[in-house]
Amino acid sequence: MSRVGKRPVPIPGGVTVTVADEQVRVKGPKGELFHPVLTGTTVVVEGGEAKVSSERLTRNPAFGTMRAKIQNMVTGVTDGFSKTLEIVGTGYRAAMEGRTLVLQLGFSHPVRFESPEGITIKVENPTRITVSGADKAQVGQAAADIRGFRPPEPYKGKGIKYEGEYIRRKAGKAAGATT
Repeated sequence: MSRVGKRPVPIPGGVTVTVADEQVRVKGPKGELFHPVLTGTTVVVEGGEAKVSSERLTRNPAFGTMRAKIQNMVTGVTDGFSKTLEIVGTGYRAAMEGRTLVLQLGFSHPVRFESPEGITIKVENPTRITVSGADKAQVGQAAADIRGFRPPEPYKGKGIKYEGEYIRRKAGKAAGATT
């Protein structure tokens, strides 16, 4: 049995967790999220906490995953999740036009990224982007999609990187080397 799955998920005030039609719904101040109950697991809400259980005979690997999903939904509707991206490179910059992120990344054209529903993109300065929302997976996917337009390259480090990400650098070609 999963050690993570055994712990109950505390439900803070202002958040409601309901289980109906094989689906867990979490509603709070930052929105409403839902996730299907994974096969072989059962979710029970009692008191101020949600408990996940599984049949002991099956030793279901989704047991801990279901508990983690519920915890992430509760955290998402109370605090939310965010990822910060940094743009490195001469002339590389970002700007918002309504809900569309416009990136200048050294291509002959600007790259446009439409913000998905439930995701907020904020450009703090031209080289810093913050992606935030209630759904952890959706925030991570939107940040990965933006990073995918110009991933950091290992020679000069130019591109879009996560805040705090270490870019392993390579040595360039040795000039005038003879064999």
